[in-house]
Amino acid sequence: MVWVWLAFIVVILGLLALDLGVINRKAHVIRTPEALAWTVFWVVLALTFNVGVYYLYENHWLGIGQEIGHELTGRQAAVQFLTGYVIEKSLSLDNIFVIALIFTYFQVPLIHQHRVLFWGVLGALVMRGVMIAAGVVLIRRFDWIVYVFGALLLLTAVKMLVARHDNLRPGSNPLVKLARRLYPVTAGFRGASFFAELRGKRAITPLFLVLLVVESSDVLFAVDSIPAIFAITHDPFLVFTSNVFAVLGLRSLYFALAGLLDRFRYIKMGLVFILAYVGVKMLLSHHYPIPTGVSLGVIAGMLSVAILASVFGVRRDTAPLESPLPSEVLDMAELTYRVAKRVVILVLGSTVILLGVAMLVLPGPGMLFIAMGLGVLAIEFAFARRLLKKAKDTATAIRDSVLD
Repeated sequence: MVWVWLAFIVVILGLLALDLGVINRKAHVIRTPEALAWTVFWVVLALTFNVGVYYLYENHWLGIGQEIGHELTGRQAAVQFLTGYVIEKSLSLDNIFVIALIFTYFQVPLIHQHRVLFWGVLGALVMRGVMIAAGVVLIRRFDWIVYVFGALLLLTAVKMLVARHDNLRPGSNPLVKLARRLYPVTAGFRGASFFAELRGKRAITPLFLVLLVVESSDVLFAVDSIPAIFAITHDPFLVFTSNVFAVLGLRSLYFALAGLLDRFRYIKMGLVFILAYVGVKMLLSHHYPIPTGVSLGVIAGMLSVAILASVFGVRRDTAPLESPLPSEVLDMAELTYRVAKRVVILVLGSTVILLGVAMLVLPGPGMLFIAMGLGVLAIEFAFARRLLKKAKDTATAIRDSVLD
């Protein structure tokens, strides 16, 4: 049933074509409100697709769960997709920090950053598809490869723990050095073009060098993230689709957080623990398998603690990551600490609530997630505090009536 895979890929390519060919046909600066709106759109789209995953596997529509993928119940498939999506989305946060460093290093104009990320995402989807196919073949042929993947994740966690973004040197990238040897490079940017004419010869622009570095950095991140999702599921359809939805939201998430990068001091530490946990889970998978639902709770908890610690932590990073946004854009956005905190709390709380709403359709503790999301929003927003108080009063009245 290859046509099901092709149909999914065609839909994704259609969304990307709509993005660049219609919505963002004219180059413009992506503002924070627009980026937040697109971030919410991609998250909602992924959660909606997860509802579809439940019914596809539960009813074996289109042969999924029989001819395509593994034999899973709708609940198992939905939880595995959601957990894989959360892992990939979490690890993409570190990718955002590196992308910001690349744009700052090459001084990429803000108006051209979306174009670079668009083609970077397109290349990432192709490379990840190839790597996922290779991973599926390796796991099916060699059972012991899960131990290699687990060890790789632990090594990556250690590397992430000791490495610092201020030590990265994008200009030393091997692909950049090779490109400079093969082609002349223009002295400056030529608008949004990757190629140009220089003294009658074909040349590349600095924007093309930026694209090379972004693509190569994603390959390195894929080496970390793809083994991580194989710790959750071996179903190739779930692995690929969860990866795709996580990568699709990378551009909007970057622009939503670009002005707030110096606030996220503890995110990397949270990712270290997530990678270490997934690595241990993979090493124990043949002897003490950890349920996917438990892993989802642990990973979501680690990420939430890291985000909240970053928002409320009083200490600042000794080597803060410089924002790739021009100072006038930062001033226009008025991203003060108070506003930054409200934005992060709004995104985090809304995402948790959306997960809860999805679980009302799928089997799962939906009301618990909705309450958790409202609890996060209540830190900053009065409407959430009122809803929580109303829910508490209702619960108290029901309890009193039962006791009477």
